[in-house]
Amino acid sequence: MFQILLIRAGETEYDQQGRIQGTLDIPLSEDGRRYAEALVEPLRAQSIDAIYTGPSQSALQTAEVLGEALELKVKTIDKLENLDHGLWQGMMVTDVKTKQPRVYRQWQEQPETVCPPQGETLSAAEERVQSAIAKLMKRHKSEGLIALVLPEPLATVLCHLLRHDELGDLWRCRDGAVPWETIDVTPEGVGSK
Repeated sequence: MFQILLIRAGETEYDQQGRIQGTLDIPLSEDGRRYAEALVEPLRAQSIDAIYTGPSQSALQTAEVLGEALELKVKTIDKLENLDHGLWQGMMVTDVKTKQPRVYRQWQEQPETVCPPQGETLSAAEERVQSAIAKLMKRHKSEGLIALVLPEPLATVLCHLLRHDELGDLWRCRDGAVPWETIDVTPEGVGSK
């Protein structure tokens, strides 16, 4: 059985400030680095075959902390880049709420129906993530446990794609999210452990 160990990337200063990061390349904050280091011991018990990450600094830095400690080479996959929020990137979430209240409410309730100005739709992001997962399944012969280190909201998009989880408010998806989780990916369906 093919399994994905989804690991959420550590926080950045933008996350802590309530800014929309999207594809802006922001490094881990000090809290984000401590978070990554704290993941090492619990993940030692997992039989991880490989670690993959998207190209964002926060995901790559989180993956490198884990790769070094677990003696695994980190491989970057461009298709695992975070969701492109277009002109919203760098803005405070509260500014979008104030300046575009209807769009903000729609983004919270039905994000799949909104495309940020000059950004990417969720269906486009899901398509590229699905393509990356299909290649990984072929590469690993549909067996084993691979780690994917992803920033939010892309981690939530992956869970929606594989388990049909609710998307909810993609700017608050980090709140209450587990640092890592195992997702079973089978030809018959998808389930979570």
